[in-house]
Amino acid sequence: MTGFLLLLYPAWDVAATFFDIQASRGTSSKLPQYVNIVIGVLTTVAVGVALKQNVPTVLLVFGTWAIITGLIQLTLGLGRRRTLGGQWPMILSGGQSVIAGVSFIAMAHSPTIGILNLAGYSAFGALYFLLAAFRLGKAQAIQQ
Repeated sequence: MTGFLLLLYPAWDVAATFFDIQASRGTSSKLPQYVNIVIGVLTTVAVGVALKQNVPTVLLVFGTWAIITGLIQLTLGLGRRRTLGGQWPMILSGGQSVIAGVSFIAMAHSPTIGILNLAGYSAFGALYFLLAAFRLGKAQAIQQ
C-alpha cells in the first residue's frame, strides 16, 4: 500500500498541474508547469524503480522530486500573486515541499522515520492542492 501511495503522489501532482494550467489561462508562461509535468512523470517511473531497490533510494528520489517541484510551485505562486491573487496555498505548499524534500534526503539514512513522515507530507500536500484549486476556481470565476 505504501508503494502505491508513493507512486500516486507524483502522478497526482501531474494531474493537479494539468488542472492548474487550465485554471490559469491567460497568465504568464506555462513552461514551468510543463516542466513540472515532465518531472512528475519521470519521478513516478523513478519511484517505481526505486521501490524495487530499497527505502533509502525511494526517499532520495522522492526528496529530490519534492525539492524541485517545491521550487517550481514557490516561484509560480510568488509570480502570480499580483495577477491572480490568493496564491498563498501554492506558496506554502512550495516552501513546505522544499523543506520536506531536504528532510527526506537527510532521512534516507534512517528509513523507518522517513516513511512515517511521508504520510504527513502527503496530507499537507493534498490540503494545499484543494485550497489552490478552490482559489484558482474563484479567481477564474471573477475574471469571467
